[in-house]
Amino acid sequence: MATDSWAQAVDEQEAAAESVTLNLNLTESFEDKAAQSLLNKLIRNNLVNNTNQVEVLQKDPNSPLYSVKSFEELRLPQNLIAQSQSGTGKTAAFVLAMLSHVDPNNRFPQCLCVSPTYELALQTGKVIEQMGKHYPEVKLVYAIRGNKLQRGMKLQEQIVIGTPGTMLDWCGKFKFIDPKKIKVFVLDEADVMIATQGHQDQSIRIQRMLPKNCQMLLFSATFEETVWNFAQRIVPDPNIIKLKREEETLDTIKQYYVLCNSREEKFHALCNIYGAITIAQAMIFCHTRKTAGWLAGELSREGHQVALLSGEMQVEQRAAVIDRFRDGKEKVLVTTNVCARGIDVEQVSVVINFDLPVDKDGNPDNETYLHRIGRTGRFGKRGLAINMVDSKMSMNILNRIQEHFSKKIEKLDTDDLDEIEKIAS
Repeated sequence: MATDSWAQAVDEQEAAAESVTLNLNLTESFEDKAAQSLLNKLIRNNLVNNTNQVEVLQKDPNSPLYSVKSFEELRLPQNLIAQSQSGTGKTAAFVLAMLSHVDPNNRFPQCLCVSPTYELALQTGKVIEQMGKHYPEVKLVYAIRGNKLQRGMKLQEQIVIGTPGTMLDWCGKFKFIDPKKIKVFVLDEADVMIATQGHQDQSIRIQRMLPKNCQMLLFSATFEETVWNFAQRIVPDPNIIKLKREEETLDTIKQYYVLCNSREEKFHALCNIYGAITIAQAMIFCHTRKTAGWLAGELSREGHQVALLSGEMQVEQRAAVIDRFRDGKEKVLVTTNVCARGIDVEQVSVVINFDLPVDKDGNPDNETYLHRIGRTGRFGKRGLAINMVDSKMSMNILNRIQEHFSKKIEKLDTDDLDEIEKIAS
């Protein structure tokens, strides 16, 4: 009896420790929007090919914006607030607007583009350089940390791209830029901008220096109320364009759950699944970096080609891992929440929730669940999602997810190989 009590106490301590670790690791999903945005830019080589519809919040049916169906069709003649997911051509749209407004004969800044981070500014700069390569008279300069200019000098480049703090200093304190000569002001990644302390205020201060006839363009991947309030302060009398999100659906995905008592039992169930059915590529989601690292090691020892993706990796490292997985060099991607969104790999046939997704309060994170299992069942194919359940709490989470989506999740006995084979048919 004493041994049982001691074992129970140890289990409770381990559960408490895992809970603390979970809370620390859950911040991966929330705290670093800039890193996620940069990752999306790095892993997307082409525009997203989807069936999304453009919603134009423009009262005037005679407006040229009233009938556009994509960002490529925009000529951006007026002030604009635009929202859509990564990969839909936002950057190309505002780069085109800047290049079309520049007078190359005037050797002073005419267009400003503000990005929330150094790395995102460089990515946008690469797009400007690519799209402007046949326009060699137009020059670009980066208003970013480390780019020190001599006091008293005046910039001769027509396009300036940079971060809010440096851009504000160059316009105000050092007077490298005459803000009254600016024709186009672009504020990119507004949702990331407002998540970074000080950037919101700095961006507003830059905007207030600009002439009234300056065209204001604000772009954001999301459109929460905080972003909307910020956008209205930056862009007067805007046209508003929202790219409606393509509805992710569970209709093409078969969902199952497996009852286990420990992570070792979960791993055993995973091995049984791999032993019974052919899996082209799989994504396995874990709560914590520690669990993801352990699982990747165990799968490697079983002979699987495994890639590991987690929050402590540099963004460029994450992008390289995703590219290798997309190219089929690894067949299994073990990850925390860092890549639940934005990764489309046609060969992914199975998604496994080694741990069910919960929010910071321990409630089911239904949106993350949808994004996770939405990695399978794409491109018109049927998908398979398997959820590992190892406690009363995780069973409760699973039941609430079922209720939310009104979709039954069937029980799967992974010790019955015949039953496993049936789910793949």
